[in-house]
Amino acid sequence: MTLDELLHRITPPDRDAARRARAHWDSRAKPLGSLGLLEDALVRIAAITGSEVIELSPRTLLVFCADNGVVAHGVSQCGPEVTATVARSLAAGTSTVCHMAALAGCAVVPVDMGILHFPGAPGVVDRRVRDGTADCTSGPAMTQEECEQAILAGAALVEEQAHTGTRLICTGEMGIGNTTTSAAVASVLLSRPAKTVTGYGAGLSDAGLRRKIHTVETALAVNQPDPADILDVLSKVGGLDIAALCGAFLGGAACRVPVVIDGFISAVAALCAVRLCPASRKAMLASHVSAEPAGSLLLHSLGRSPLICAGMRLGEGTGAVAALPLLDMALTVYRDNCTFADLGMAAYTPQ
Repeated sequence: MTLDELLHRITPPDRDAARRARAHWDSRAKPLGSLGLLEDALVRIAAITGSEVIELSPRTLLVFCADNGVVAHGVSQCGPEVTATVARSLAAGTSTVCHMAALAGCAVVPVDMGILHFPGAPGVVDRRVRDGTADCTSGPAMTQEECEQAILAGAALVEEQAHTGTRLICTGEMGIGNTTTSAAVASVLLSRPAKTVTGYGAGLSDAGLRRKIHTVETALAVNQPDPADILDVLSKVGGLDIAALCGAFLGGAACRVPVVIDGFISAVAALCAVRLCPASRKAMLASHVSAEPAGSLLLHSLGRSPLICAGMRLGEGTGAVAALPLLDMALTVYRDNCTFADLGMAAYTPQ
């Protein structure tokens, strides 16, 4: 499958299914729209799948892991070896998100997109494109061909999940330095200066943040990415994890499977997907708003409101998984709440 073929498979949302889901909500014995964004999320899922009969299980978190050459500039408090360590922890079920996912009934699948010097490990899916990206302050992080390969790999993994019956995909990532690459991509796509979209990431000092902003500015000046060409932007200043996440959103839209946006990095990838194919927005559900500076800016650009505002910035898909119990509670009301007719009441109507 080529990228063009993938994009041509994506259709608009099913507005009839959305109307049926809204009518179903309105028949429940409660004030109209009183569950707010939770109601909107299930209506959106109906529009994605084409059915008002909604299932949220089984569900899978895909965690795309890759290293970034830009870490050579001290933009993170730890080295690239941590990416491999956390990937192994994800596979072993011992990382932070694994404990959260176990409670939420969500499978966790770590994916190696380009972990530096990584020989592989049991439980880590191998979709390696290259051995980490190049230093984007000296030139492109990767070739456009490699970028497209990563996008298609992300889409293919979602399609594989859909074929095995998965009803919901959560997105996550792991890669030291990837808030730097994400800030660079966000700066281009949002037309914002680097200093307004670059944050502390995983615990930088003020001096570290200044160094990180300078690094992003340098990468943008050297590469001059074209905001009208997403492959140009991603290949020059992005990362393999971001590209694969972009593909996951496109794949969800193509397969009619809802995909939950995690935080800053996931939202950057979602915006890349929308710029490639506006109709892919239909598959996207927002979980939380990241504490990184561009978190709310990105969600606004995507036209999505977060279910959770908790100041989270851990990554791994923790925000996406944290939203699952809320969606489960909404589905229980949607399915099981008594109707106005059950109570012998006239249905509520706007007054």
